[in-house]
Amino acid sequence: MLHEVINWLVTTIGSMGYTGIFLLMALESSLVPIPSEIIMTPAGYLVQQGKMNLALVILSGTLGSLFGAYLNYFAAHYLGRPFLLKYGRYVLITEEHFRRVEDYFASHGEISTFIGRLLPVIRHLISLPAGLAAMNHIKFSVYTLLGAFIWVSILTWIGYFLGDNEALIKQYSHQAIIGVLAASFVLVTVYISLHRKKLARIRTME
Repeated sequence: MLHEVINWLVTTIGSMGYTGIFLLMALESSLVPIPSEIIMTPAGYLVQQGKMNLALVILSGTLGSLFGAYLNYFAAHYLGRPFLLKYGRYVLITEEHFRRVEDYFASHGEISTFIGRLLPVIRHLISLPAGLAAMNHIKFSVYTLLGAFIWVSILTWIGYFLGDNEALIKQYSHQAIIGVLAASFVLVTVYISLHRKKLARIRTME
């Protein structure tokens, strides 16, 4: 059933060109489980065929991702936050837990949002804790755009070079995910190391 719904969305909205890419990526970036691979790789193939413009395809996908991310952000901030603050104690979620989330995103929101946009599953969810923690809008936008731009560009170029070869697209999409996971691990490791050194310098100065 879900597969049929996804196919219907891609066929119907995809016929709308750049607007369709924007809307589909907005859905993908929120909580609708539409794989971004089935949106951006066909668009890349259409670029290779001269039927779409590369820059506009990437721009549409990136802005769509930001729009979908903000849907989650505002839903969590204006609906989820008051609800959980009021009723969270019934499921062992206290104001202290919220303060910890807020403190974490105040210190590590940028790296978390950026990495989150690159990772499967997490990219759909990372906007929720950011909204709950009321992460700064500008920082949220910048790092969401950066992460989304990289992932959208990778998928578009895969579609551009591989055309409509579904088997190769799946293979290289999986390899791209593995590569992104590896790069993210290295980036997080470097970030943690630099953060620890920064804390050590602060303690030394005290």
